[in-house]
Amino acid sequence: MTTYVWDYLPEYASERDDILDAVSTVFASGKLVLGTSVLGFEKEFAAYHALAHCTGVDNGTNALKLALQALGVGPGDEVITVSNTAAPTVVAIEGTGARTVFTDVREDDFLMDVSQVEAAITPRTKALLPVHLYGQVADMAALTEIADRHGLKILEDCAQAHGARQNGRVAGTFGHASAFSFYPTKVLGAYGDGGAVLTDDADVDAALRRLRYYGMEKTYYVVQTPGHNSRLDEVQAEILRRKLTRLDAYTAGRREVARRYEEGLGDLTDLVLPRPNPGNTHVHYVYVVRHPRRDEIIERLKPYGIELNISYPWPVHTMTGFAHLGVPVGALPVTERLAGEIFSLPMYPSLPVETQDKVISALREVLRGL
Repeated sequence: MTTYVWDYLPEYASERDDILDAVSTVFASGKLVLGTSVLGFEKEFAAYHALAHCTGVDNGTNALKLALQALGVGPGDEVITVSNTAAPTVVAIEGTGARTVFTDVREDDFLMDVSQVEAAITPRTKALLPVHLYGQVADMAALTEIADRHGLKILEDCAQAHGARQNGRVAGTFGHASAFSFYPTKVLGAYGDGGAVLTDDADVDAALRRLRYYGMEKTYYVVQTPGHNSRLDEVQAEILRRKLTRLDAYTAGRREVARRYEEGLGDLTDLVLPRPNPGNTHVHYVYVVRHPRRDEIIERLKPYGIELNISYPWPVHTMTGFAHLGVPVGALPVTERLAGEIFSLPMYPSLPVETQDKVISALREVLRGL
C-alpha cells in the first residue's frame, strides 16, 4: 500500500456521521446560498480569533485578492511578499492589477526575511503580505513596526496556519486583514474549496461583502462597484462549522506527529528538521525537511511504497508565468537554494503511527545508503 503525504480517508472514517449530518442539515434548511451555515461559520470563525468580522468566500486565492482590493490595493500599487510560497499568493496580487515585489526568506524557518523589507519599499508600496508558511507565523512584531512607520497595510496569508500562534496570539490577528484557505488539505479543511477573510475594520468587511457578491450591497441587481461571484458554499460552511470545534485537536494531533518525527529522525545530522521559533506554536500544515540530495532520497523511497512531494520545487519568480516581474534567477539565493533541498514527509492528524514508523524506518535506511 502506497503512503502519501496526505490522506483524508482516516479522518472521514472517524467523522463521517457528523460530515453527512452537516450536508443533510443544509439540504433540509431551504436555503442553499448565503444561508444560516455561512452566517454561523463567519460568526464562529471570527470569535475563534477574537475579531469582529469574517467574510466567507469561495477559495483562498480570492480571499487574498478580495482582501487586497478591500484594503485599497489596485493598479499601480506594489505589494511586498515572498517567492517561497504557493503561486496563488502572487496570482492574487497580480489579479488586483498591483505589482509583486519579493524579499528573500530566512534559511532556518523559510519565512519572510523582514530585515530585507524596508529596502524593498518604494513610493508605490501599498501593502505587505507575509506568508505564515508551513504552519509557522512570520516575525509580525518587526513587520508591524515597519508597516506603521511607512503607513502600509498588512495582509496575512494564513492559508497554512489555522490555529498557529505567536506569543499566544493567533495567526490572522496581527494585520489589517488576514486571508484563509479551506482547501481539503489545510489544517482546517473543507470537503471542497472555501476561503475567508478576517478583519476588525468594519469598512474593510463591508467592502469584502460587496466584492464577493458582484459589487452589490443590500439590493439585488444594484451594483455599487464591480465585484465578483465569490460566495462561500453553504455545505462547505456547515462542514467547517463542525470541524472548527475540533481545530485545536487537529493542531495538537499535528504537533504529536511532529514530535514523533523529531524522536525518530532528530539524531540524523544531515537531515534538517523543522523547529518552531521561540514564542511560536507551529501547527505543521506540512512537515518540511531539508537534505542536499533531496531528489535522490525521494526516488529511493518509492520502492518502499512512499510517495513524497515538495512544497515548493519552483520559486514563483522562476515561473514563466511571472517572467514579466523581471526577477532574475539568483536574485533570491536563499529561496532558490531551499527549493532544491526541501521535501515533505506525511503529515495529518490521523496519520497512523505504524505508517509514520514505516516512513521513519525507510528514510533512515535510505540515508544510511547514500
